Amino acid sequence: MIKMKSGIWVLRLALLLLFLGVLFGFLASFAYRLSDAKSDFIGFLKLRPLHVTSAYFGIVLGGLACVALAIQRDAVQRSATRLLKVHLLLWLVALVGIFYSYLTGDFGGREYWEFKPIWALPILLSYFVFLVYFLKNVGSYKSWPVYYWMWFTGIVFFAFIFIENYLWLFPYFREHLIADMTIQWKVNGSIVGAVNQIIYGLAFYLMTKISGNEKMGHSKLIFAMYFLGLFNLMFNWGHHIYILPTDRYIHHISYIVSMTEWVILIRIFYNWNQQLNENRTHYYFFPYRFLMAADYWVIINLAIALLMSIPAFNLYTHGTQITVAHAMGTTIGINTMIVLGGAFYFIKPTFESGKALMRMTLVFWTTQIALLLFLITLAGMGIQRALWQAGISGAAFGQMMLKSRPWMIGFIITGTLLFVSLASVVLYLLFHSFKTKATYQLHRKV
Repeated sequence: MIKMKSGIWVLRLALLLLFLGVLFGFLASFAYRLSDAKSDFIGFLKLRPLHVTSAYFGIVLGGLACVALAIQRDAVQRSATRLLKVHLLLWLVALVGIFYSYLTGDFGGREYWEFKPIWALPILLSYFVFLVYFLKNVGSYKSWPVYYWMWFTGIVFFAFIFIENYLWLFPYFREHLIADMTIQWKVNGSIVGAVNQIIYGLAFYLMTKISGNEKMGHSKLIFAMYFLGLFNLMFNWGHHIYILPTDRYIHHISYIVSMTEWVILIRIFYNWNQQLNENRTHYYFFPYRFLMAADYWVIINLAIALLMSIPAFNLYTHGTQITVAHAMGTTIGINTMIVLGGAFYFIKPTFESGKALMRMTLVFWTTQIALLLFLITLAGMGIQRALWQAGISGAAFGQMMLKSRPWMIGFIITGTLLFVSLASVVLYLLFHSFKTKATYQLHRKV
């Protein structure tokens, strides 16, 4: 038995942030029901950054928490546990400052990072602390499985890109508009790739442990896919800046790199029959269910991403709800599902009866169906907006909004259903993290 109190507390904080993320997102959706975006009790201008920050940092912290728990469980030597406590403390300081800034209207950052830059400092420090903690516990890099490499590169690249995110504080960058916008949009694209390295590394870890096949983590094919993902992290951000007047070679390189993701999509379809057999074998193990869901969401979102990487398509969809649908599908469908799978794996809640198992199964499938319908409504609104932006519909803005009304109603209904189902899963895990003994003492075997 191994005590893991620090790692579990990081996971609890992540689950709390995920709950707040869906709650603030639900409240922000009232902007579609009210004519005045400031009519709700906090205000859309505050709710949007509260939603984005809570959800995004919930995923980031959830991934790091599962990495810490995996290290505490599997590492040959466990040391520097105080560093994990420092990591948690730094995040608490940052989150208190960020939420205080938002609730008091004291903004000072950029899009997606609207909080005052001073609160970014403890987050950056926490990553350096976590990197030291990681390296002190994983042994020689020569024997690392692929998920160790993914976690390592994800942590390093996140810290580097996070610093890049605040170059606008220096007058040189802030005074050159095109360079400033290029860096800002580049950061928002590539930092997602850094987080994905951590989250997808968690997925590989869970697959290895669930299957019991430790060789999977050292497979040449898996390492090839890892390097393809790392290659995309570093170079495919260019499709975020297609509409900026930057050097054309950047666009061309990014387009070519983006198209390499077809390799991932083709491999998924090639292994389809094997995937279906695995689904039937492990279906009743909840961590696997969430990995299974993430796998299918990868197919959907990768197809959307590939379309959005085509310049002619990107020109009309940029800034519409289609972009939002892709972002939400990736954030909830892939990253959140993997984090929830990791939470189920490490918390190990016990279903006291068959009815409890059936209820959670119902909630699981309700979440998947609600998310699918939610994304369809966003895509519907996005298509209406894209046609209007392209001048194809020939309608005035008000007419376009009226045509989008059925999609908005569907958006509200499916969003409410998604909020209830996803919040139920998160609160269930949060509650059982205190209730079950497995929270503090975990076996070395699955």
